[in-house]
Amino acid sequence: MLRPASYAMARWIEPGSAAQPVIGPVAGEQIAVAGGAPLDVQGMLDWARNVGGPALRQMTFHDRARMIKNVATYLNDRKEELYAINPLTGATRRDGAIDIDGGIGTMFVIASKGRREMPDGHVYVDGEIEGLSRNGTFLGQHIAVPLQGVAVHINAFNFPVWGMLEKLAPTLLAGVPAIVKPATQTCYLTEACFRIIIESGLVPDGAVQLVIGGVGDMLDRLEPQDVVAFTGSADTALKLRAAPAIVRNAVRFHSEQDSLNATILGPDVSAGSTGFDQFIKEAANEITVKAGQKCTAIRRIIVPQSLMSDVADALSARLAGTSVGDPAAEGVRMGALASAAQRSDVLSKISAMAGETVTLTGDPTVLDLVGAGPEGAFLKPTLLRCDDPDAARNVHEMEAFGPVSTLMPYRDLTHASHLANRGGGSLVASLVTDDPAVARDVTLGSAAWHGRLYITGADSAKEATGHGAPLPHMVHGGPGRAGGGEELGGVRGVLHYMQRTAIQGSPDVITAITGQWVPGAKEAQGPDHPFQRTFNEIEIGDTINTPVRTVTMDDIEHFAHFTGDTFYAHMDEEAAKANPFFPGRVAHGYLLLSFAAGLFVQPDPGPVLANTGLNGLSFQKPVGAGDSIAVRLTCRRKTRRTTEYGEVAWNVTLTNQDGDQVAQYELLTMVSYSR
Repeated sequence: MLRPASYAMARWIEPGSAAQPVIGPVAGEQIAVAGGAPLDVQGMLDWARNVGGPALRQMTFHDRARMIKNVATYLNDRKEELYAINPLTGATRRDGAIDIDGGIGTMFVIASKGRREMPDGHVYVDGEIEGLSRNGTFLGQHIAVPLQGVAVHINAFNFPVWGMLEKLAPTLLAGVPAIVKPATQTCYLTEACFRIIIESGLVPDGAVQLVIGGVGDMLDRLEPQDVVAFTGSADTALKLRAAPAIVRNAVRFHSEQDSLNATILGPDVSAGSTGFDQFIKEAANEITVKAGQKCTAIRRIIVPQSLMSDVADALSARLAGTSVGDPAAEGVRMGALASAAQRSDVLSKISAMAGETVTLTGDPTVLDLVGAGPEGAFLKPTLLRCDDPDAARNVHEMEAFGPVSTLMPYRDLTHASHLANRGGGSLVASLVTDDPAVARDVTLGSAAWHGRLYITGADSAKEATGHGAPLPHMVHGGPGRAGGGEELGGVRGVLHYMQRTAIQGSPDVITAITGQWVPGAKEAQGPDHPFQRTFNEIEIGDTINTPVRTVTMDDIEHFAHFTGDTFYAHMDEEAAKANPFFPGRVAHGYLLLSFAAGLFVQPDPGPVLANTGLNGLSFQKPVGAGDSIAVRLTCRRKTRRTTEYGEVAWNVTLTNQDGDQVAQYELLTMVSYSR
């Protein structure tokens, strides 16, 4: 008998006298007891806000990213412990890979994006500097900083590991502590994963806590700096969102909920083609993986009227070959639903749609089970057919959260998009087509109603990730019925747990707050060349101003013939004068960059290891023969990359003999920590 425990204020709390039984979906027998122990809810919130929050905020974004990566590595080394428990949830090994490996993989991706896309500091810079004064002495900059509250994560039963980790990763990267509340039906798998995280010793005290069972009056105690991230039904989301404290304190509430996702078969795809076979395979996978218990699963299959019979026959045949039974048994393709109650709910939804559909795959309760008896929460993969989707209502508004999908016809692409949109807002819609024009039409017609559009065809089929696979790089969420949240999406997901603030002040003030030098801020010129300093010796604002170099006509012509760039603006005086951008023949922009490097580079061996690129190159004013250029090179920001070297970003400006700026860019160099 499993006894998942809560983890509050650094203590494990076993199930109490009022613990609830958890009935397993495979054999219909009790497998766990959960909850029932009184929790100090206010103490947990205070512990997170006063202990976990400060500890996380003391770390830089990169410190937190390394922590998340290390936790993911630790989990990955012990994931077989989770796979051993996974069949109790009704899930097969294939299902578990989405949940367990998918969750761990999400942590790795978020950690990587934190290191690559966020600063090695405490303030996230959002966008470019805004000039608010004529002479540049008063500037504006948007920043984001961690909220100083706690994130309450309320997760669904279908992904007990991924559901927790995909929320924890961006939350911890933002610097906000979390209290995790999993669904009771599968909480034992969540607890096993959470226990491994605590045993790793990698997260600071108060950064993560776990509630098994109910949260009591926790939501009534939330404050303006807190966040609620919810995954579950739309009805439950509505009740939680309306909690007085959440409304009164404008507590952020992110919701990922019911979603009647659709897939569309493009009119260019013919029966028997590669695209057609891909469409059938994808639809079948989405019906059977996790027994259809995925928020991204395909609920509506929208195909051209002329292909209805072909799709119905092909998909029914493929579903008929799906072996159903004990998820631990060899050869089983689809396991049980999460509970008997879930099975009953799905059957009730199928019944409610009966007036609009016919069942193509037979009675969903009649099936030949492998290694299991009738006591379990099993259903047959079920395909419904709706011949009049315009008149239908339930198929567009009622989600059977199980191995069920409805096939329906469309007349043209406008009609197809309209049917997809009738779901009222979804997490994902997919389209199989080899015609980019079809993809564009469907996108323009339906993107506003979907968080993600998954478009695939012959060119991308082998590498495409799948309709139902939320990727941490991309937004996971959707408008309307889907809840309006965006739980993932790289740094976008992290910013849900941060406050965007506009700061205004002098260049020195902006530099001090962001840790990034801005033009107009103080510069420092040391006795030696900055390229001879180690990463640790270089300071933000370190600057060199180079001597001048005069550009000659011989330089321009030599560069043109040497590189092969004989564009008329460099070689033909009359043609150049006729161009509204140039007064006559001008130097190549890349010639100016080359001269700039020659002016500021220190040639001797030193801590600088490599020039790895440049960002934001722009040319403001042409340079002709007889003009002179000089360069100012200033350390803009520093980012640690490995144990041996870090990245230094230099602001580079080129000016002419009149002091006018002619070019600007950001130069990236890798610099050793030691000589």
